[in-house]
Amino acid sequence: MSQQQLKEKREALGKVWEEYRKFRDKLPDNPDEWTAEINEKYEKFDADIDKLDRQIGSIERDIKDAEREKRFKAPETEERENFNVPVEKTESDDSEQRKSEAFDKLLRGGLPALNQEERNMFAGSDIGGGYLITPEKFVGGMLKNVDDQVKIRGLATVHQLKKAASMGVITFDNDLDDWGWTTELATGALDTGVEFGKRDLAAYPMAKRIKLSETLLRLSNRDVQSIVRDRMAYKLGGTMEQAYMTGTGHKQPIGLFTVSSDGIPATRDVATDNTATVLKADNLIEVQGTLKDAYQGKARWLFHRDAITKLRKLKSSDNQYLWTPGLSDGVGSRILGKPYVLSEWCPNTFTANQYVGMYGDFSYYWIVDCLNMQIKVLKELYAETNQIGFIGRYEGDGQPVLAEAFVRIKMGS
Repeated sequence: MSQQQLKEKREALGKVWEEYRKFRDKLPDNPDEWTAEINEKYEKFDADIDKLDRQIGSIERDIKDAEREKRFKAPETEERENFNVPVEKTESDDSEQRKSEAFDKLLRGGLPALNQEERNMFAGSDIGGGYLITPEKFVGGMLKNVDDQVKIRGLATVHQLKKAASMGVITFDNDLDDWGWTTELATGALDTGVEFGKRDLAAYPMAKRIKLSETLLRLSNRDVQSIVRDRMAYKLGGTMEQAYMTGTGHKQPIGLFTVSSDGIPATRDVATDNTATVLKADNLIEVQGTLKDAYQGKARWLFHRDAITKLRKLKSSDNQYLWTPGLSDGVGSRILGKPYVLSEWCPNTFTANQYVGMYGDFSYYWIVDCLNMQIKVLKELYAETNQIGFIGRYEGDGQPVLAEAFVRIKMGS
């Protein structure tokens, strides 16, 4: 993808948006008064804008990936061509390579494909149960793919644990006191607003089974680890996203839209001006104003795509649209001047007392990944259909650690 393509898509988005504005400005402010014909035309505009917005985002990601690829490859090329310095393998590199090769054999043929020496490389694994702890390179690559799919992970604070253990979470029951002037030998007053929370971030297990064609694994020009990793990441991403949104906190993450004293309590909900079925522009202005200035710098909106469709119809009291398109470099589409992220797992039921979105600094959502991921290969179970099964076992957790960094949007009663 090129900068020229990006420019063309932005120009197309700007043109569609201007046509939409001219169309919308002639309509009644209340969408409930729109005719079927008006709604049909609006939906066409909305679909076109959505499509262009996604295309712009995709091109921007491709350009960034290409730049990273070029940057990462350049030092190695320069070193080899200009200085002719041989790349020496260390004993650690050789061990990792042999372990990767053994893991590749496992994915293709299951445990019977490994000799005893190769099995011994996976110390701590449940060999008898068929599970092997995967190389960290495999887990790291899979979680990177998950990060690309799950928007919250890209904004959250992610901690990685080498082993399945728990991690105490610092909670702020009240904002920290200001620093105080003191003397040379004094240490200042004790602050009681910060303490370790009652709930630890723990390594809760999650499992998923996938099946892949043996022919695909045998004939594909991609290595088998990449194929298995990408498919598992795709499946894991959806499960994670759902938990980060609506998880109960019982042996799973506490979701952003779950009312909890360990996460975000009901006191952070704002339903002002919303009716039981209609999201109002004044509500979003109220929500944005509820968040303290300290969190505004990194603040984002979080919505389902259905909510964005509704928000494009809304104008503030000064006749300005809440949603504005991103038409310049580094500036995506915005709501009230702030960027937003979309999630298919964000609540989107526009009925009384239901959550429909959020505004906040998502770096105060903490995630723990345990790198002791396990995998089991089911070589024989699906032999009749020419497939191999893989069961992945991931362990992790997540929760909001500072309630005042978030404001939830709720429909009226």
